[in-house]
Amino acid sequence: MKILIVEDELSLLDSMLTYFTEVGNICESASTYLAASEKINLYSYDCILLDLGLPDGEGLNLLKELKKLKKNDGVLIISARHSLDDKLSGLDLGADDYLVKPFHLSELKARVAAIVRRKKFDGNNVITFNEISVDITKMETSVKGQIITLTKKEYDLLIYFLSNKGKVVTKNAIAEHLWGDEMDISDDFDFIYTHIKNLRKKIIEAGASDYLQSVYGIGYKFGNV
Repeated sequence: MKILIVEDELSLLDSMLTYFTEVGNICESASTYLAASEKINLYSYDCILLDLGLPDGEGLNLLKELKKLKKNDGVLIISARHSLDDKLSGLDLGADDYLVKPFHLSELKARVAAIVRRKKFDGNNVITFNEISVDITKMETSVKGQIITLTKKEYDLLIYFLSNKGKVVTKNAIAEHLWGDEMDISDDFDFIYTHIKNLRKKIIEAGASDYLQSVYGIGYKFGNV
């Protein structure tokens, strides 16, 4: 998952960054309203962990920004505010869930995973497309019932294509999703081609049809030919 953590309590921010990164997620962070606003205007995320009490602004206003931008990013509010009014305000503005501090990181992870499943895969733990199946809890990919071995980037690519099947996705969007802020250091997309070539080769050799199509000058499309 690609996650944005908006939190001004630096010790908690570091704990969440470490926890989610260690299990293979791409994490970005913002400790101010301004920094968070810039990121949500530039990038899209699978889930945003949003603190409400930021030093230079009200976190609820970031929800309003997301709505104006017509973004579909998942949002989990993490806040010390525990009044019913605060919870209702956040949910009414489009947040998917609300978790009161303090909390266990394992519960936070479970809630984030649930949000992503609901928004992208209709709540399912197993994503199936024709002969390809992906168990997102076990991070296992199979073709015609046989498990295949993918690298982390290949797995992330496949999940990204499955969640956008039938749509043309640009090389820039793929790079942003897989590498986050690090994509800004290079305009060379050859590394994307290499990962896509390897993913395509593995699923075809396992017996799947070739569902990856190159769209000249734009990017790629995954779906029935």
